[in-house]
Amino acid sequence: MQLDVVAAQRCVIWLGRPTGEEVRALASEGWSIRVVDAVDVGRLQQREGDPMVALADLRGCDAQMQSAIARQLEGSPNLTWLALLGAGTTTGSQAVQRILRDSAEYFTVPLDVARLARVLSSIAQGTPAAEGEDFPDIVGQSDIVLSMCSHLRKFAPVDLPVLITGETGTGKEGAAQALHRLSRRRDRPFVPINCGALPVHLVQSELFGHERGAFTGATARRIGHIESAAGGTIFLDEIGDLPLDAQTSLLRFLQEGTIERLGSSQPIRADARVVAATHVDLERAVEAGRFREDLFYRLNVLRLAVPPLRERGGDVELIAQHVLDRFREHHSCRARTFGTAARAAMRRYAWPGNVRELINRVQRAAVVAEDAVIGAADLDLSTAVGQGDGVASLDATRVRAEREAILACLRESRFNISECARRLSISRVTVYRLCKKHHLALDQLR
Repeated sequence: MQLDVVAAQRCVIWLGRPTGEEVRALASEGWSIRVVDAVDVGRLQQREGDPMVALADLRGCDAQMQSAIARQLEGSPNLTWLALLGAGTTTGSQAVQRILRDSAEYFTVPLDVARLARVLSSIAQGTPAAEGEDFPDIVGQSDIVLSMCSHLRKFAPVDLPVLITGETGTGKEGAAQALHRLSRRRDRPFVPINCGALPVHLVQSELFGHERGAFTGATARRIGHIESAAGGTIFLDEIGDLPLDAQTSLLRFLQEGTIERLGSSQPIRADARVVAATHVDLERAVEAGRFREDLFYRLNVLRLAVPPLRERGGDVELIAQHVLDRFREHHSCRARTFGTAARAAMRRYAWPGNVRELINRVQRAAVVAEDAVIGAADLDLSTAVGQGDGVASLDATRVRAEREAILACLRESRFNISECARRLSISRVTVYRLCKKHHLALDQLR
């Protein structure tokens, strides 16, 4: 017999057995599901102009069913095909390889219905799947991330300083960009500055500018970063590394809205919203005399905490798939999704480098994976430190502490390897080895 779908304009031909939850979820997105048996049904055919997608559900499929689905795919070249892999699906057979090769997207169990709905919508519209309109760079559905996004929406319209806190690699700059994009300053510049990477003798000049002749080598007037952000947002990352003299000048700007270029006593009015970020405890820095208390209070008007990846639950899988999809847009690779073991490993891992580490691991896995499905070994997580028991948690804490110690020392020594080695009483070779172990790219951190 021939299956000719003419009634439903948005239809998923499901070759397999969807769950009731999956049917209801897609129905709420405006899609109907027609369940068919690949062995008994004839050629699949759609009416011209109607969005119709075929989904090869390989959960529990035997070899006969796999071959039947592969034949259906071969006989329906005009349909867009998706594939759903089960926990026990082997990808080595010729039929499964054919299905995976010609499918537009792959999914694994447990099925991410929200992602499936986005993919179906993009197929129907003929456009890439749209991300969240307000926060295109913030991926996640955990309660802690939704709460953070709620705070972002509240803070964005209020033209006050914001202090963003969180561990290294959690995405503090992305949160700052979201604040800027949702504010009335969205059409003006967003100027990010890494305070920890500024040479000590040039901090004042970089932030506030200088006049010609202000110091040796100043052959022309230079506009500083704050002045260049006129009407926009200045993002001061790693604000805790700002020298005390520059802290004084920044405080004056926050209090009076004016700056002075080096070599000039003429105040200049500057209109820029300050968003600062730090991974260190500024309260302790104030107690230790490393950070001005009055500046801290000026910056800490609105406070936003960006959670570490280990506290975001299932977000790790959503972010990993998002990173992989973005990577595939610009690079040719076989990898399309993550296997069950890889997903379990990602959930167990402590992620001391947070989202930045996850991005690095996923991109590496996309390059080295020999199959369409990324495994735990591709992510280098097959034997990685987990969080499942007391010993693993202790090891994860030790790894995290070691990473934070080497990173803090690098920043304090202004990324001078010899000085860092001296302070830690280790060799330069050991510093480089620890940087490699903890995925600290010196050229990107400086």
